[in-house]
Amino acid sequence: MAIAEPTLTLILGGARSGKSTYAEALAPKLGWRVLYVATAEVLDDEMRARAAAHQARRPPAWPTLEVPLDVGDALRTSPEAGDADVILLDCLTLLVSNVILSGGPDAPEPDVAEAWTAVEAELDALLEAHRHLAAHLIVVSNEVGLGVVPPYSLGRTYRDCLGRANQTLARIADRAILMV
Repeated sequence: MAIAEPTLTLILGGARSGKSTYAEALAPKLGWRVLYVATAEVLDDEMRARAAAHQARRPPAWPTLEVPLDVGDALRTSPEAGDADVILLDCLTLLVSNVILSGGPDAPEPDVAEAWTAVEAELDALLEAHRHLAAHLIVVSNEVGLGVVPPYSLGRTYRDCLGRANQTLARIADRAILMV
């Protein structure tokens, strides 16, 4: 199946709004060969169960690239990405968290400017990889601006960075969808 000009679709929504399910239904409509990019790090039993539920829902023919950081680099070097018609990244929410927390538990808490610089570099690398791949890109992300202001600094930094990342992608996306 030949694909048209590769597109970028951003799917936003709150927790349990159906973002991933919608993205998984959209992907095969855009192309036959779908690469699923998982950004979650499985660090406990609850996250293991969530990852297993996501995996069980996906068609077994979809290869999965598990990449918590440096997604753009992974896509540039992955043979599966080069062969894909569609790349489904689930999710930007965890990727931004991974970037902000990448210094480890003993690292000083980053300020918003420092965190945004790191998140922006991750986004730039992702978008650069997309420009060089002949694949549609679907990005799933949580909408975090409709809730309460987090009561702690790291939460506000995270909310601000994810909000800016969502804005960046929405501005250049061919389509932005808000799930409710």
